[in-house]
Amino acid sequence: MLNLDIVGIGEVLIDFIATEPVSYIEASTFRKFFGGAPMNTLVGAVRLGLTAGAITVVGDDPFGHFLLRELERNGVDVSRVKVKRNVRTTLAFVVNDPETGERMFIFYRSPWIKGTSVDSLSPEDIDYNYISSAKILHVSGFALSVNPSRKAILNAIKYAKERGIKVSFDPTLRLDVWRTERTIRSVYNKVLKFSDIAMFSREEAEFTFGTSEPEKAADKALRYGVEIVGIKLGEKGALVKTRDGRRVFAPAFKVKPVDTTGAGDGWNAGLILGIIRGWDLEKCVKIANAVGAFVVTKHGAITALPYREELNNFLREQKAGIEI
Repeated sequence: MLNLDIVGIGEVLIDFIATEPVSYIEASTFRKFFGGAPMNTLVGAVRLGLTAGAITVVGDDPFGHFLLRELERNGVDVSRVKVKRNVRTTLAFVVNDPETGERMFIFYRSPWIKGTSVDSLSPEDIDYNYISSAKILHVSGFALSVNPSRKAILNAIKYAKERGIKVSFDPTLRLDVWRTERTIRSVYNKVLKFSDIAMFSREEAEFTFGTSEPEKAADKALRYGVEIVGIKLGEKGALVKTRDGRRVFAPAFKVKPVDTTGAGDGWNAGLILGIIRGWDLEKCVKIANAVGAFVVTKHGAITALPYREELNNFLREQKAGIEI
């Protein structure tokens, strides 16, 4: 049995990203990229020196085989990835705001299209012994929006919690893939009660906790029993608070943003690296911020994720005074 630092469960999909920062109507060319928040985080973690495995589904089509190959090429164990016939690999079309690089998405999956890979993870696809091999189970909220994937992921979370495996939760909030906002909050509430680590964007924190103040949002997350909560504040940096009273705010590194796709996933990988390595909280947050900043300088999610030496070079250039 493998001994893994992190197992990720949830979506893997194709991001078709517009080659120019224009609207969907104006965009004429899209480039194909690997995508899916939990799997981006796994790739980021491996590049930084951790071991990782994936539990997910791809379609038995060229896009699915491309995603499987990219996971393998990036050192993620794919022995528990299901390739399913009669399933189409999920697609997303992405454009970037010309000023900020912020993304807008159009998804090809439920509720618009039935039978895509993101919606096809079933409870029978979960190898619980595989989860037991990990230190952290990392899950995404995007795949929780419909069954059977919701049931499969909730089962995995409960199993991990019962066996003392840390559960890491990234909401990956996309309102349009859910039936109602009430359903989102209900599902998020369930997951937070089982989570040891929770990582939100500013917008996700405001939606989930009903406050635009990061401090208050973090405190509300901690009341669920979460041990470590991170709130990513984009160009302002990030706030991390812990159940035992520690608090770190670290400003963002200054870079020119090109595409924010995958920046939050990279940030997650940096924080998880620090937690697994046992670093002090301030270093964890600074490393996470550095990974997130590095990612926004290039197009695509995993294309921009730094390898260990690349990140150390970036930290030296930024005179951060730390390395990994």
